[in-house]
Amino acid sequence: MVTSGGRAKVAMAARSILSAAAVNIFLLLVLPRVSHAQIFSFPFLQPESCDHNQYFDISALSCVPCGANQRQDARGTSCVCLPGFQMISNNEGPDITCKKCPENMKGVTKDGWNCISCPGGLTAEGKCHCPTGHILVERDVNGTLLSQATCKLCDENENSFTVANALGNRCVRCEPTFINTNRSCVCSEPNIITGGLCFSNTLNFPSRVISSARYGELGMSFTSEWFAKYLQSSAAACWVYANLTSCQALGNMCVMNMNSYDSVTFDACRLFQFIFENTAGLRTVHSISFWRQNLPWLFYGDQLGLAPQVLSTTPLPTNFSFKGESQNRKLKFIAASYDVRGNFLKWQTLEGGVLQLCPDTETRLNAAYSFGTTYQQNCEIPISKILTDFPSPIFYDVYLEYTDENQHQYVWAVPVLNLNLQHNKIFVNQDSSSGKWLLTRRIFLVDALSGQENDLGSQPKLIRIATQISLSIYLVPGTKNGNIYPPLITIAYSDIDIKDPNSQSVKIALGVLGGLAVLSSLLKTAGWKRRIGSPMIDLQTVMKFLVYYAGDLANVFFVITVGTGLYWLIFFKAQKSISVLLPVPAQEERLVTYVGCAFALKALQFLHKLMSQITIDIFFIDWERPKGKVLKAVEGEGGVRSATVPVSIWRTYFVANEWNEIQTVRKINPLFQILAVLFFLEVIGFKNLALMDSSSSLSRSPPSYIAPYSRILRYAVATALWLVIGILQIMFFAVFYERFIEDKIRQFVDLCSMSNISVFLLSHKCFGYYIHGRSVHGHADTNMEEMNMNLKREAENLCSQRGLVPNTDGQTFQIAISSQMRQHYDRIHETLTRKNGPARLLSSSASTFEQSIKAYHTMNKFLGSFIDHVHKEMDYFIKDKLLLERILGMEFMEPMEKSIFYNDEGYSFSSVLYYGNEATLLIFDMLFFCVVDLACQNFVLAAILTYLQQEIFRFIRNTVGQKNLASKTLVDQRFLI
Repeated sequence: MVTSGGRAKVAMAARSILSAAAVNIFLLLVLPRVSHAQIFSFPFLQPESCDHNQYFDISALSCVPCGANQRQDARGTSCVCLPGFQMISNNEGPDITCKKCPENMKGVTKDGWNCISCPGGLTAEGKCHCPTGHILVERDVNGTLLSQATCKLCDENENSFTVANALGNRCVRCEPTFINTNRSCVCSEPNIITGGLCFSNTLNFPSRVISSARYGELGMSFTSEWFAKYLQSSAAACWVYANLTSCQALGNMCVMNMNSYDSVTFDACRLFQFIFENTAGLRTVHSISFWRQNLPWLFYGDQLGLAPQVLSTTPLPTNFSFKGESQNRKLKFIAASYDVRGNFLKWQTLEGGVLQLCPDTETRLNAAYSFGTTYQQNCEIPISKILTDFPSPIFYDVYLEYTDENQHQYVWAVPVLNLNLQHNKIFVNQDSSSGKWLLTRRIFLVDALSGQENDLGSQPKLIRIATQISLSIYLVPGTKNGNIYPPLITIAYSDIDIKDPNSQSVKIALGVLGGLAVLSSLLKTAGWKRRIGSPMIDLQTVMKFLVYYAGDLANVFFVITVGTGLYWLIFFKAQKSISVLLPVPAQEERLVTYVGCAFALKALQFLHKLMSQITIDIFFIDWERPKGKVLKAVEGEGGVRSATVPVSIWRTYFVANEWNEIQTVRKINPLFQILAVLFFLEVIGFKNLALMDSSSSLSRSPPSYIAPYSRILRYAVATALWLVIGILQIMFFAVFYERFIEDKIRQFVDLCSMSNISVFLLSHKCFGYYIHGRSVHGHADTNMEEMNMNLKREAENLCSQRGLVPNTDGQTFQIAISSQMRQHYDRIHETLTRKNGPARLLSSSASTFEQSIKAYHTMNKFLGSFIDHVHKEMDYFIKDKLLLERILGMEFMEPMEKSIFYNDEGYSFSSVLYYGNEATLLIFDMLFFCVVDLACQNFVLAAILTYLQQEIFRFIRNTVGQKNLASKTLVDQRFLI
C-alpha cells in the first residue's frame, strides 16, 4: 500500500520533471496494471435468451437472476413481484422488495404497490378482474385506497350512453354511430359493425366490399390488413355521415390502389366513385366540377380527350422571365399533405426535397423548381432504410402558387399522370396518345402499409415506391412573355416483393436524359455523302449511318460505364462514414451488358475503319524528268539510235515502301501500354482496389481473408490505368519524342520532297488528300555531292520554298475533286489495273505488263498536268477550311466545275493510317482487355489476348495494305518490306 505522503513525493517529482523514472513511477501508481494474459471478451447474450426468473442487465449486458418472489418484467430488463406479492420498494433491476399479501387480500392493485380484496376472480398477473362492461374501482375520488375493490357497471341507458374504455378503468361515451343507429351502445343485428363503427343495413350501400390491394406491376393482388380493417368503415362513414377524415381516408386507399378501378369490383376506387356519383346534388368546391363537397379531388373525370384540354387549353395566369425588373424564375410548388387516416397535416412547400427520395444538399434539391433548369437526379436506396423512414404513407395534393396582376395569391392544381393506373384492367396512361389518359391529383412516395397482409405491426409483404417522378413544363406556343401551360407530374411506381430488406435496394430517378449520338452520326453521314458525290439516299447510305451511329453509341456507352465504375471506385473506397455500398449482382450484370455492347459497337467501328484504309486509291506522281538522251542498240536491226534517258523507278519504290511502313505507326507503343498496365495491376497491386472491401491498400496479407473481386471495380481500375497511361504516352510522343527524336509522318512528307514524288490519295470517291513532293531543285535523281549542295541551298533559303503555292510551305492538302476529274481518273485507272481482269479484255498486240506500263505513264502525266493547271476544264483552286467545317469534319462547298484543295497544316492524311485513329484504337484495345477480364477475371490472360489481337490486326492491315498499294500504283509487291 502506498501512503499519501509517498504519492505526494512521486507527484512532486513528476511535476518537477526531475527524471523520466519519476514520471514512470507516477503513471504506474495511478493507472491500474494490465496483465498481458487478460482476455477482453465475454458471452454474447440477448434479452430474449434470459429465463423467466432472470432479467437482462443493460450495464453488464448479461442475464442476472431476479430476487426472491420476483420474475422478469414484460420488457425483460427489470424484475417485478410474483402474483400475490406487493412491492415494498423499487429501485429497478433486482433492487426491489416484495412482500406476500395476506390471505384475506390476495389481489394486488394495478400499480402493484398495495394488496386489496377483489370482488371476483384474479387475472394471471394477480390483479382484480371485472366482467365485460364493468370498470375496476380501487380508490375513491380523493385517491384513498379502498379495503375491497368494486366492479362498477357503466350506464348504457339513453341519458348516459357510456361503456368501459379499453383499459377498463373509466366509463366513456359510446361511439356516435352506435347511438345514431341503434340508440344504444350495442350494434345488434341486423345492423352492421365494421372498423369499430355501427351502420344500418337499410342503407343503399354496397355490402360486398373487396379489401384487396392491387399490385399490377407484379400481376397480383391480396387482401390488405389495412383495407380489411378500415375500407368499409371509412366508405360507410363518408357515405352516411359525410365524415371529412373518413372521406379523405377512403380517397387515400384509392390512391394506394393507383387510382385503378373497374365497373364490377367494389374496391377502394369503385367505392369512391359510387359515393361521388351518388352525391351529385351536393355543391362543388371552388366551382371545380371534379371536386365534390366533403370529398377529396382525386380524378379529372374519365371522358376521352379530357387530358389534352386540361394540359393545353388554359395557360397559367402568370409569366416567367430570366432578367429584368419582373424577373420570375422560381416555380413555387406547394402541397396539402394528409396522413393515411385522412387527417390534414399542413400546407408545405416542395422545396427541401419533399418529393425527392434521393438525399442531396438543399441547394441542389431546390434547383428542381427553378424555371428553365433541366434537372435530373438518380440514386439507389436500401429497402431497409425505406421501411424505417416511411412506416406510413403521406399523401400530397400538389399546387402551383402564383400571384396575379393585383398581387393576390392563388394556387393552381397540378395534374398527375400515374403510369400505373388501370382503367378496366388497361394501363391507359402508358398509351402514346394523350387523348386516352386519365389524369389524377393525389400522390404519395412510399406505401409500406397496404402491403401488410395479416398484421399491421408485421413486415409488409410488398411495398410500392415512386421510382420515377418527372415534372414537365410546356411553354404556350408563340408566347413572348414566358407563359406556360399547367405543369404535369408524371409518376411511376415500382412494386417491390420484400424478401430481404437489408440486401434489396431500389433505384430512384427524377428527370429526363438526352443524347447527341444520332445528331453526330447524321452529320458524319451527310459529310460522307458529299465526299462520294452522291445526293441519293439509298441502302448504302442507311448502312453507313448505322456504322457511324454504332461508333458514336459505343463512345456513349464507354463514357457511361467508365463514369459509373469510377463513381463506385472513388466513393466506395474513399468514404469515411458508410454512405455508399457496392451494387448488387443484378446491377453488376447490367453494367457488364453495357460494356459488352460498347465493345461490340466499337469493334464494328474499328473494322469499318480498317476496311476503309485498305481500300483507298493511291498513286505516286513522279516529277522527275529525263536528263538528255543516250545511244541505244536496236534489237534485230544491228544498229544504234538515240533514246531518252529512262527515269529511275527506285525513288517511287522507296517512297512506297516508306508509306507501307507508316501504315500501322501509332501515337503510343502498344506493347509498352499493355506491360505498363499489367505492371501496375499485378506488381504494384492496383488490382487490390477492386476487392469488395473498404480497404484502399494496394497490398494484402496472404494469411488474411481476401474478399472476392467486384467486376465493376475491376473495370474501373483497369480503364482508369489504361486511360492514364495511354494519355501520358500520347503526351510524351507529341511533346518530346516526335519533336526531338523522330516524327515519321512529317519525315514522310520530307522524303517525298527529297524524292521528287507527290502522293495523290483518294479515301472517298470525290475526296482525299494530296502531299506535294515536287522538288524545288528540279531533279532528285542525282549524286551525293549534288544532293548535299541542294540541301545546303535550301537550308540557306537560296531556292524557292517547297509549297504547292509559290513562296509558301504548304505541302499537304485535303482535296475535293469534281465528278469530271474522277471520271477521267477512273478511265485511266481501269487500264492501269486491267492486268487483274479476264485475258479476253487484253489487247493481242501487246502484253499485259506493257499496257500497265503505258497506263502508269498516262496516269502520271495526267495527274502531273492536273496539278500544274493544264486542264482548264478540270482545274482546281486552293482555299482554307472554315472553322465550322473543321469542327464538323465536312465540306460546305461542292466541287461542281472545279476541284477544291484545302490547306491542311495538320497532316490529316494520317486519318487513312493507324496514326490518325489513335482514339478509336486505344478505346478498342481497352474494351477488348476489359471484356476478356470481365469474362475470366484474369488480367494476365487479358493482356496476352490483347497483344495477340493487336498483332493479328496489324498483320492483316500490312498484308492487305501491301496488296492494295501494289495494285493501285504498279509497285511490285516483292519490293515492299
